Amino acid sequence: MRETWRSRVYDVLAEHELRSPVRSTISAILIAGIVVGVAAAALVTLPDLGEPQQRVFAGLMRAAAAIFSFEYLGRIWIAPEGDPTGKERPWPPRWRYLHSFLGIIDLLVILPLWIGVVLPLSLDFVDLAMLLALLKAARYTTALPLVAAVFRNEGRSLLAGLMVMLVLLVLVSGIMYMLERHAQPQTFSSIPATMWWAIVTMSTVGYGDMTPATPLGKVFGGFTMLLGIAMFAVPAGILATGFAAEIRRRDFVVTWHTVAKVPLFASLDATRIAGIARLLKTQVVPEHQVVVRRGEPADAMFFIMSGEVEVDVLPTPVRLGKGQYFGEIALIKDVTRTATVTTLTECQLLALDVGDFRQLTAQHPDLREAIQRVAESRLGPNEPSKPG
Repeated sequence: MRETWRSRVYDVLAEHELRSPVRSTISAILIAGIVVGVAAAALVTLPDLGEPQQRVFAGLMRAAAAIFSFEYLGRIWIAPEGDPTGKERPWPPRWRYLHSFLGIIDLLVILPLWIGVVLPLSLDFVDLAMLLALLKAARYTTALPLVAAVFRNEGRSLLAGLMVMLVLLVLVSGIMYMLERHAQPQTFSSIPATMWWAIVTMSTVGYGDMTPATPLGKVFGGFTMLLGIAMFAVPAGILATGFAAEIRRRDFVVTWHTVAKVPLFASLDATRIAGIARLLKTQVVPEHQVVVRRGEPADAMFFIMSGEVEVDVLPTPVRLGKGQYFGEIALIKDVTRTATVTTLTECQLLALDVGDFRQLTAQHPDLREAIQRVAESRLGPNEPSKPG
């Protein structure tokens, strides 16, 4: 725990990996405020709602706004704690928060409700502002930042696809206008009016309020539907590829940081850690599950990222925890498993397959020597202890 009150509040509100009961409680309150505020903003628009119910929902929105107001002021106050120069120059990081996307959302959510206390304000603005609180959930879930990152990364490809669709929209509208303007002058009265037909046809929605009547118009309409299916598949493919690439990138970054924390790899440079991270595969094993069993063929060694395992060796079972590894002895000696390893708690493991192990140790002889030294120390002169 840091010394000042501001740093303590920073530990509670800021986005980082530190966990504490107070932080969990405050996060739960803020998430509940988002859920209650958005639900109240939606329910208050029901047409048959009585005045008492409207007052209840309005009160819930004010309560949520009050919670968000304290949060907003708190985030302004603690902003210097996240900057190395914040103690000497506290206002630049505060301005950065105020101008950030989430800072602007935080302000927009609470502003209409507080303006409504002094000035008459339409309930529609208040509802819309409270619905924006959904975007505050980006602090508590990876889904929204992931979507934003994909759109940012694939912006040029999506823009190119959008430009092609706009060009086709105008061309299709012009052709259909020329085919139908004499048969249906009221419906297809102009190219801008025909664009509505082109939009609903290319998107395959087909409202039916504008339909071609001439034979050529119907043929061209069918062609436009097929063209629309093909064109909408383009941005869908771009987004699907973007999501897959971004998830792979984030998984790699997480694995890289995890590998860098393993004592065996701590002295390696970033390039070598990146090469090792590409070889490792994440596994989550529930508690009281056997990871490797004595006598089985050795197919991998395992690094413990979280949790504890027990190695069934004589005379006393050995416990291994975060940062340690097991299963290397059978790979180095090229024998079957020499011990049974069971999880004591839920464990997150990184598995290194036997083929990748041999490739890694061939490329990095110093790592092989380090692993072999640990294996020999575990075996001892009489081989009493055999983790894997």
